Amino acid sequence: MFVFALDPDQVIDQAYPPAPPLSVSQWFNAPQPLSLEALRGRVVVLHAFQMLCPGCVAHGIPQAKEIHRQFAREDVAVIGLHTVFEHHDAMTPVSLAAFLHEYRVGFPVGVDARADDGGELPATMRAYGMRGTPTLVVIDRGGRIRLHAFGRVEDLAVGALIGRLLVER
Repeated sequence: MFVFALDPDQVIDQAYPPAPPLSVSQWFNAPQPLSLEALRGRVVVLHAFQMLCPGCVAHGIPQAKEIHRQFAREDVAVIGLHTVFEHHDAMTPVSLAAFLHEYRVGFPVGVDARADDGGELPATMRAYGMRGTPTLVVIDRGGRIRLHAFGRVEDLAVGALIGRLLVER
């Protein structure tokens, strides 16, 4: 078994570490709060973004929307994570609701909870060791991280990984 990555720095651990739980203060586009435990058995694509991040708007959000569209009939859950580590006053839940509406984001999006210690990095961002946004994390059916990438990841590579994880047992 090998780790799929475009760059060795994109993978946290060669042994497929378990994905930490999500720490979310509010959900959008979800009838109830989501958890990775409840999604066990499905491939999870976690897209961490900030609405004022140019790379997120230009590439990350469109990629997540396309994954959601392409794999809607498969066992793939796409989750957005709005993880704010700068411009806190501008990126409020009210602003995020408008952003999600304007960009027609239909998949569930959680607001990353503030860290318990009051630090600048939100809780989930810190737990995953994210370096910034956009960050793409792909979690297999068993709840293990199979890809952890900061920045742009090529669509074909992500699709190939998701396809491979869907046929893995």
